[in-house]
Amino acid sequence: MSKVAKKCKAAESVAEVVLHTQLQVAHHFPCPIYIIERPDFLEAVSSISEEGLAESRKTQSLNEIYPLYMTGNFFGDSRMTGFTEFVGATAWNILNEQGYAMSDKAVSFTEMWTQEHHKHSAMDAHVHGFGSQIVGFYFLETPENCSRVVFHDPRAGKVQIDLPEQDVGMATPASKMINFTPKPGMMIFANSWLMHSFTRHAADLPIKFVHFNLTVIMQPQSCPAEVI
Repeated sequence: MSKVAKKCKAAESVAEVVLHTQLQVAHHFPCPIYIIERPDFLEAVSSISEEGLAESRKTQSLNEIYPLYMTGNFFGDSRMTGFTEFVGATAWNILNEQGYAMSDKAVSFTEMWTQEHHKHSAMDAHVHGFGSQIVGFYFLETPENCSRVVFHDPRAGKVQIDLPEQDVGMATPASKMINFTPKPGMMIFANSWLMHSFTRHAADLPIKFVHFNLTVIMQPQSCPAEVI
């Protein structure tokens, strides 16, 4: 029997064993991404965002490489209370449901600002450190052919020895990144260690979204709220 015939016979034998063996799969160390539809916040958040963007346009000029305007932080604006309370409570619930000991802890905003990206703008892949635990976005205006938000595989070991994917258009365990098409009122949350970016903005009209980051602090004994 030739070596080729022996190899084929061995392969068939292995395939037969695999076919009749029940494979148990244990999925651990997930990278969850949370998507929520809250268009009811659009009017209030858009109005406050536009105030900040109008001020930014007076003092900022569009960069040729990253043509965008960005507001200052506004999580302390009392007009944003309903929005910030929802974002904070959702962030706390996410961490609690993920298994973190949150009963004696609260979440606190570190940043919340609105970005207006113009044609050809993009956002490079990055994470938010310095204590951030949850990052997120709330999309206000998303014209056709606008940027997509992308989350990247955080596993350095996989990146180092990765294989080519069968179909990069399919989301599989082999995927190196996953993207989402934004729409007005869409809210996305993720753990801060999950690297994110935005694709190049191809639309003539700008894309506008709120970007927020939250950290975790010990719960003040005099404050029963989960959001500080």
